[in-house]
Amino acid sequence: MRILVVNGPNLDRLGRREPERYGREPLEKILARVRTRAGELGVEIEAFQSNEEGTLVSRINSAGDSFDGIVLNPAAYTHTSVALRDAIQAAGIPCVEVHLTNLYAREAFRQTNYTAGACVGVVAGFGAEGYVLALEALAAHVGRSRAATGKKKRGRG
Repeated sequence: MRILVVNGPNLDRLGRREPERYGREPLEKILARVRTRAGELGVEIEAFQSNEEGTLVSRINSAGDSFDGIVLNPAAYTHTSVALRDAIQAAGIPCVEVHLTNLYAREAFRQTNYTAGACVGVVAGFGAEGYVLALEALAAHVGRSRAATGKKKRGRG
């Protein structure tokens, strides 16, 4: 099983940007924890981060060709990007959205979520641990789907 982990704008600043809100752990350390858990689950992970909407759209669009699912933190594009939502739908593979904070306990403008409706689930408010929870949920979802349809594994895992 292959999972693409996609991170949106400013997540490359984790650990330095508002650490009281987003935590002190840099993105690479969070991804190292995700890779460790993925190894335990027999899942191959590829991670990608961009601050540019079009680059994120292109990466998500191409994911359906070689991945079984996506863990996505669209960050600020959550609240603005119909293009990301459309890319998730066009990829044709399940996506779990993850957020470090609980969007619904934040400012009113952050409570609008354009991307979640295209995802099989959302994990929010658990900090960096949310990435591991999203991975576990997505791997279980893909496994159940394969069992129900008799589909074989994609890639190496």
